[in-house]
Amino acid sequence: MMLKEFVEKKHYKFADSAADWKEAIRMSCEPLEFDGTVEDNYKEDIIKCVEKYGPYIVIAPNIAMPHSQEGAEGVNKTAVSFMKLETPVSFEPGDSELDAQLFFTLASCNPEQHLDNMSRLSEMLMNEDLVEELAQAKTPGDLLKLEEKYITE
Repeated sequence: MMLKEFVEKKHYKFADSAADWKEAIRMSCEPLEFDGTVEDNYKEDIIKCVEKYGPYIVIAPNIAMPHSQEGAEGVNKTAVSFMKLETPVSFEPGDSELDAQLFFTLASCNPEQHLDNMSRLSEMLMNEDLVEELAQAKTPGDLLKLEEKYITE
């Protein structure tokens, strides 16, 4: 699982809310910017993609996976970060299916590593109980407890 990695690499963020989906994307990139995984421009590239293609990053109700195109400029490492908002943001007002509270932000410059990350993330997100508990998480310690709880199952 990836929860322990998020904590060890400090690729996590917990926040009350975001003004809108654009702000949520910017916030979700902060942990990756902090250690140089991505440059400043990456979050704006993601926003431009969502404006152009629609909310393709909302992969399930309450879950967004912000990412830009492969080979995006300003990506220095392949990584995933986690952000949880107390109050979900809407990508399409009036359509609650397109609200998101859990953000898994992807950065990719190594296709094999990226596919491995995607596979591990997909596996994690298929566990509905875990996803529900992630929505209740408030601290890095909560992520570690969930990793321990679900890794043994």
